[in-house]
Amino acid sequence: MTSKQKDQHGVRSQRSQEADKPHRRKGEKTYSCDECGKDFTRTGDLKKHQLIHSGVKAYSCEFCGKSFTEAGHLKKHQLIHSGVKAYSCEFCGKSFTEAGHLKKHQLIHSGVKPYSCELCGKSFTQAGHLKTHQLIHSGVKPYSCDLCGKSFTLAGTLKKHRLIHSGFKPYSCELCGKSFTQAGHLKTHQLIHSGVKPYSCDLCGKSFTQAGDLKKHQLIHSGVKPYSCDLCGKSFTEAGYLKKHQLIHSGVKPYSCELCGKSFTQAGNLKTHQLIHSGVKPYSCDLCGKSFTLAGTLKKHQLIHSGVKPYSCDLCGKSFTEAGYLKKHQLIHSGVKPYSCELCGKSFTQAGNLKTHQLIHSGFKAYSCDLCGKSFTQAGDLKKHTGNEVSCCNQCGKMFTTDTQLKRHMFSHTKERPYKCDLCEKTFKSPHHLRNHRQIHTRK
Repeated sequence: MTSKQKDQHGVRSQRSQEADKPHRRKGEKTYSCDECGKDFTRTGDLKKHQLIHSGVKAYSCEFCGKSFTEAGHLKKHQLIHSGVKAYSCEFCGKSFTEAGHLKKHQLIHSGVKPYSCELCGKSFTQAGHLKTHQLIHSGVKPYSCDLCGKSFTLAGTLKKHRLIHSGFKPYSCELCGKSFTQAGHLKTHQLIHSGVKPYSCDLCGKSFTQAGDLKKHQLIHSGVKPYSCDLCGKSFTEAGYLKKHQLIHSGVKPYSCELCGKSFTQAGNLKTHQLIHSGVKPYSCDLCGKSFTLAGTLKKHQLIHSGVKPYSCDLCGKSFTEAGYLKKHQLIHSGVKPYSCELCGKSFTQAGNLKTHQLIHSGFKAYSCDLCGKSFTQAGDLKKHTGNEVSCCNQCGKMFTTDTQLKRHMFSHTKERPYKCDLCEKTFKSPHHLRNHRQIHTRK
């Protein structure tokens, strides 16, 4: 066999060997990572991916120190510092540093969410978002905080969480001075000052600055509360609300007020409480001048003046301005008194009433009369004793020593007479007047 023939035979032999190999179709992922099992179509992509597991990040940003496994990733990152966002969304005007990010963003406006979770039905615009979401159902939280022990499903979420412990809040609001650990949180906060609330509830008309807040709110109307407390059976629309509630049962109150010693389960509750000691009440009622430390408390107060009481008791017809007040009231009809005093056995429908009662046993009387020196466990009892004018009618300015007296007086300002006598058809403005009238019939 000549040299040329040998070469031709070698080529044919090589072709034959190639043919014997399993045929790889285009797009097929035949290269797998030994560490995590992720598949790739090319060896080069697998090689780049394996750098993540090595932990080596050779490319560092000279502006912020952030490191990357590839030079290309560093280059993309540096666009953030340049401030140049060349790709803008034609629907909402939001700008991006990369065309790919704009493309992903535009899926939000399309409304198409082709990736659905098989366990809960939640849909996503991107496969990656679905994959991240599915980690929640797995229950696996491999990333733990060294300082507080809190665990997370993603390393990035742990990284963000650690900023809380650092106390470093580099992003400040120019309008109110409030600071944040992340730029995204500042951006969300700034929507409050804009006053723009583009997301409205179709059922009650309430508006929100973010679509996510509207979505959470709509759960209230659905009546669905899938998260229940194992200890008391109370249900919640969100897992986060349940988690906060469970702190009550734990009895742990790590946040204490330096001025009065009162403790709280959450830092936010302590912060709200501290406003009381500051004495600052920036929110005033236009109708009666009463001031409040929080805007939410003012809003609730204003319902009193509106006269609207949309929450009615099915058993006695009594109406309330808030659903919470109705719920507390309904405990009276249930006859259930789960809160008992360990010292005398007296039971109460609410924990707050028990706490007030326990002051009697403590013997502690913090409220003293300046005239006679008599002491009382509650401020309200002192007010009754001194006869101080503590309640004012916003209609005529008349003063009363108790809220009950004021409440009775308020009936004099209404023209309605909703309380009717069953025996003589006579009508009255208040239940008190009706009761007095009925005595006439009983004497007959």
